[in-house]
Amino acid sequence: MSREEVIEEVKLSGLRGRGGAGFSTGTKWEFTAKAPGEVKYVVCNADEGDPGAFMDRSLLEGDPHSLLEGMTICGYAVGAKEGYIYCRAEYLWLLSD
Repeated sequence: MSREEVIEEVKLSGLRGRGGAGFSTGTKWEFTAKAPGEVKYVVCNADEGDPGAFMDRSLLEGDPHSLLEGMTICGYAVGAKEGYIYCRAEYLWLLSD
């Protein structure tokens, strides 16, 4: 699939961000792909702002490859060559294994 086809497929899927606004992921990717500049990054914000929520932690712990796969697909679609994952300090146990 072309980058544009991937973005269109994500838009058609109805996938939305995990934040409170639930912004359309496909629309966000489309904006990013069209943004000026050649250097782009994919950033996964795995910060848990709500005490005791652990939604991001359960994803990171239970299926970390899905995070990497999603970031890879996003990177291809928007033209990013690098990605970063932001984890809370409380998640240091992830790095100790």
